[in-house]
Amino acid sequence: MPSYASILLPLLATSASAFMAPGIMTNRPLVASTPTASRTSLPMAIDYNDPAVMEEFNAIQTMEYDDVVDELAQSGVRAPADMGDMDIKLMLVELRTVMKGGSNSGAGPSDAMDTPPSSYGSKFEEYMWTKPVFKEYYEVLKNNGDHNSMNVVAEYCNEGDDARSRYYGAYPQLIDDIDAALLAKPEVTSPKVQFAGFPANMGEAGLKMTLAACGEIEDMSVSESDDGITLVGEVTFGSIDIAKAAIDQYDGMDMGMGDALKMVSI
Repeated sequence: MPSYASILLPLLATSASAFMAPGIMTNRPLVASTPTASRTSLPMAIDYNDPAVMEEFNAIQTMEYDDVVDELAQSGVRAPADMGDMDIKLMLVELRTVMKGGSNSGAGPSDAMDTPPSSYGSKFEEYMWTKPVFKEYYEVLKNNGDHNSMNVVAEYCNEGDDARSRYYGAYPQLIDDIDAALLAKPEVTSPKVQFAGFPANMGEAGLKMTLAACGEIEDMSVSESDDGITLVGEVTFGSIDIAKAAIDQYDGMDMGMGDALKMVSI
């Protein structure tokens, strides 16, 4: 029986060649072009008019060629040796989307869509998972079909000052809005808080004692991250005010573990 990868590979290769994503020739924002029909009768793996595909492309665009090939290989998909850099990246866009159950794959939303990856391929991808206000802002651009702004957002997240110097003259309000969205903290509307980044050597008891200094704790669940270095979980405080105080005190704090603490009301 043929493997899933052997069936998916020709499909990805065919449909990748049928799409020219915005900015791929100049790496600058352009209006997305309409996909041309494939020269074969194979159906496309995904719908390139789906804004989620553009979002995935923005996350993959800045990846190195070897990293893209490696990720494809880990899923059992061999990148053809004669395929160009951008076609390889489009294959990964399609693979990720199909494996997540998105677009035209015929599956419903995957539970994995709600689970953050153990590592991020780009700053843009990280912010989409860890900055709720920024994600909401990006979703507005996506829903409006504003592909130019979506590309600028992705480049600004991934390239920082270099992208600012290129785009601030033409998109000053957009860049300012991105900065504001990245810095903004979501409104605390629940006493339940999701956290990540506390050192694992604190243990559950040590973490509970630390957080209890902010006020009453009604419930807490804790586990170690995949790498065993930090603690992740959820805590329910005695009130929204206590939750807000804890978030104000700890969210974004540098604990010397490589990443800042994350505390988000859920």
